[in-house]
Amino acid sequence: MRTVYYSPMRKILAELVVVAMGVCVTPAVARAQSATMRTSIVDSHEGVTIGVDPWTSASRYKGKFPKKNPYTGGIVALHLTIRNDNDEPIRISRERIRLLVQLDEEHRQELEPLTGDDVADAVLLENHQKDPTLRRSPLPLPIGRAKPTRDKHWEELRDACQDAALPSPVIAPHSTMEGLVYFDLRGEWDLLDNARVYVPDLERMSTKQAISYFDIGFHQDSTN
Repeated sequence: MRTVYYSPMRKILAELVVVAMGVCVTPAVARAQSATMRTSIVDSHEGVTIGVDPWTSASRYKGKFPKKNPYTGGIVALHLTIRNDNDEPIRISRERIRLLVQLDEEHRQELEPLTGDDVADAVLLENHQKDPTLRRSPLPLPIGRAKPTRDKHWEELRDACQDAALPSPVIAPHSTMEGLVYFDLRGEWDLLDNARVYVPDLERMSTKQAISYFDIGFHQDSTN
């Protein structure tokens, strides 16, 4: 995959693609699933259901981040809800989750999830660039930027990010796990209009049988 820089010029192709075992889920089914999982974007196959809810306004963060929050640093938190309807536990590789953003008609970028340390650094970094028209290198943050002082405020934000994140790589049988996954958009929220969430490397723990990856496309509702 070619790595490119963010650009303010892009053609937005808004779409909602929800695929289950190669068959598109109808809007009615998706709405029923989202009502159950309290999220707007849902994909389901092989006994696993994943819901995605992008937090794209400051108000969404207030409950879990009463002070500083990822949004102020240009970072989006995706609230993932993962339901396991199998009779055995499921393992997920949280660090392998990716956010795929389309920069223009020819180029896309694959963003890796941020740790709590990464988020605290980005939000509290004094020289953090917020102008979306500037050319920026992909993650991780470029070498040479001054690191913030890791004081109690940094620790509070880091801890809040960790507490709100997906709590475990294992989902017990017939149970649901939910939490946040963070990606650095540098405040370019329109990239979510045609973004995709890629969740690979799921497996049934007892049998070590792999579960097909999830590739969830979504259209961001600007009213959220």
